Amino acid sequence: MKRIAFITSIFFVFIVSTAFLGDVEVSTLRQLYEKPISEWPKPTIDEGIKWEEFKSLPVIDTSYFSKMKQPKVNLGKLLFFDPRLSGSNQISCSSCHDPQLSFGDGKSVALGHDHTLGNRNTPSLLNVYARKSLFWDGRAASLEEQASSPIEAHHEMAMDPHKLPKKLKNIKGYQTLFTEAFGDDKINMERITIALAEFQRTLQSRRSRFDLFLDGKYSALTDKEIEGMHIFRTKARCMNCHNGQFFTDEDFHNIGLTYYKRKYQDLGRYEVTKDPNDAGKFKTPSLRDVMHNGPWMHNGLFSDIMGVVNIYNSGMHMIDPTDEQKKADPMYPYTDRLLKPLKLTTEEKRSLVAFLEAITATQYKMPRPELPK
Repeated sequence: MKRIAFITSIFFVFIVSTAFLGDVEVSTLRQLYEKPISEWPKPTIDEGIKWEEFKSLPVIDTSYFSKMKQPKVNLGKLLFFDPRLSGSNQISCSSCHDPQLSFGDGKSVALGHDHTLGNRNTPSLLNVYARKSLFWDGRAASLEEQASSPIEAHHEMAMDPHKLPKKLKNIKGYQTLFTEAFGDDKINMERITIALAEFQRTLQSRRSRFDLFLDGKYSALTDKEIEGMHIFRTKARCMNCHNGQFFTDEDFHNIGLTYYKRKYQDLGRYEVTKDPNDAGKFKTPSLRDVMHNGPWMHNGLFSDIMGVVNIYNSGMHMIDPTDEQKKADPMYPYTDRLLKPLKLTTEEKRSLVAFLEAITATQYKMPRPELPK
């Protein structure tokens, strides 16, 4: 009997160790992915979805340091860190986009002027140079357009844009800096936003272990992280929305967190387009450095990344309207049909989180500059 029990236990261990992930055995995954990416197993992508394959980030070369010394970039950096851009002289752009927090703030929602809470999570500014639209609802098409919004908003910096140029003009150091950047000492909102945008375009993620793996250093990822990457690409269906170099499709989706007709209602993209089909849709965030960017979701609902994985695993279709409700109220948001129950096991979810760790680079550091007087 002991011999039979021993053989049975060995057989059980063998079955577990060669468990299938989709249609691929765990034991063969490293062999499948230690190849050029063009030879990798194809991801699970729904019909009609436009997607891009993964791509590594470039190595930041020495030109980065000369770029940071360019007059417009240098001016933008000083403006970014200067609390005098706010009505209270206490809040700077870096108050919510802290370089020690991957240019986010680590809060569920932003805290601004008069300790007023916003209703959305502060997104990281890393890699914003590559974004096709900005803000969770995509209301800005450029960094120049984006820069003025937080300066003016009462719940953020609460600065009258008509008064800000004169305020900066009274600071002698800024007269010199604007002359160096633009050829004369004229200060206006257009030039302020141009400089801020030029600085923000320099904010790039560092290369992660995932990037090293893509470039052929296959020891950079563990077996568990490779398993997580395979799950990300297949069973978890993540690549329908999170693909390409920056892990985002640059599109908008309703993932079921709209709180329609409830206290915390936020209709997202609809507030910009006024199209009922956009009700509850929010921009797909980049997953670059994702583990530095919590709390997660547009409202900062989750402070534990496993909570994010669990809610996607559920399929997210718990609050969809009935046909009668949708007919009576065309605005009633319907969760994106890309979301489906995933049936991930506990170990698969852990592997998925391990992969998210692997695409997160070392924490970004940037000393705060001495401000002009």
